Amino acid sequence: MWGNAAVVRARPLTSIVTDVTKAVRKGGHAQITSQEWQSRGQDTIDKPMSSPIHQFAKLPQDASPAPAVVPGAAPAPRAREIGEAPRVGVIYNPRSHGNKGVDFDCDQSPQVHFALPGDREDLPNALADFVQRGIDLLVINGGDGTVRDVLTSGAAIFGDNWPAVAVLPKGKTNALTFDLGVPTGWTLQEAIDAFDQGTRVRRRPMEVTPLGETQKSRLLGFILGGGAFTTATTAGQSAHKMGAFNSMAVVVAGVLGVCQWLFASRENSWRKGSKMRIGLGPDDTPLEHSGVGDPEWRQILLASTLERMPGGATPFGTARGGLKIAVTDQISRKSAGIVLQMLRGKTPENIREKGFHQLSTSQFTLRIEDSFIVDGEAFPPGEYLIAQGPELEFVAP
Repeated sequence: MWGNAAVVRARPLTSIVTDVTKAVRKGGHAQITSQEWQSRGQDTIDKPMSSPIHQFAKLPQDASPAPAVVPGAAPAPRAREIGEAPRVGVIYNPRSHGNKGVDFDCDQSPQVHFALPGDREDLPNALADFVQRGIDLLVINGGDGTVRDVLTSGAAIFGDNWPAVAVLPKGKTNALTFDLGVPTGWTLQEAIDAFDQGTRVRRRPMEVTPLGETQKSRLLGFILGGGAFTTATTAGQSAHKMGAFNSMAVVVAGVLGVCQWLFASRENSWRKGSKMRIGLGPDDTPLEHSGVGDPEWRQILLASTLERMPGGATPFGTARGGLKIAVTDQISRKSAGIVLQMLRGKTPENIREKGFHQLSTSQFTLRIEDSFIVDGEAFPPGEYLIAQGPELEFVAP
């Protein structure tokens, strides 16, 4: 996310699909097994790997910021004087796809403070500085990956006292802002104006923590996926390089997935999925299996706390809040059409018997032997608890 990004122009969808198909065939299997992670060692964290998507060696650990700020002890939101402008802290990622230059389009007010972190390790200090300045509004200028990194770094600093948050959709994918109803061209000045004149939308990101670890490691994000979702994300990255972004990239990956289901063998990564176990709720009740395919494998896992997904997709069925998961077993070729129906909000009868699962849960455990995706980047195989994180108040038009 904080690496160099080339500027790519949009291209027609048909041309993109053709080129991405060639790229995916050339790139092969995109998932990373637990043995491969171990062989790479722990020095690979935050370093680019030989994959179209960035691979993390482990979940981020809570960092202690250098300034004199007690982690998790941010003060409660302050009361402003009548007519006082809000204090604003802006995290600006100059390498996000939509940031071609400095987006300082607001009045140069002393109430607006900017931070341009060089990498992820600089985020805790930047956020701690915002705490000391008593900001009312945190503006994140970047895409879904930038949002994930800022929320993850901020969890130990803000605790339960987060300021209001606004997101400027400047990434290759901007699923969160789509859900919030934020327009593509939303500017910093408009976000500041919306603090008093706009609307507020409450969302809780997912919080991913390793099972059985004593040192606090966690990850906050809004879309988690495994199995063929990892392969689809790789296809999406290839689509980005060829000019497809946001909803168009979702369409490209979806088209490729259906083609692979229809024509590829069971060993193809799109159809094989990943070996995983999913436990539901505080009791860790195993998710049932339809009996379609290998019971130790799932073709796709998708989880999110968003209520609207890019491209109008409805993988969780009826729109609703909270933590939702959608899982498919190793379905047959003839079931590929059901996937398209479900993405369009049409749920056939007896879908569980056909290998499809849609449900809501307070939390779930994931024991997975391949890498999995959170907001566009890959994290290592292992055993994890996925629950809902802090409730955040987002500013929208």
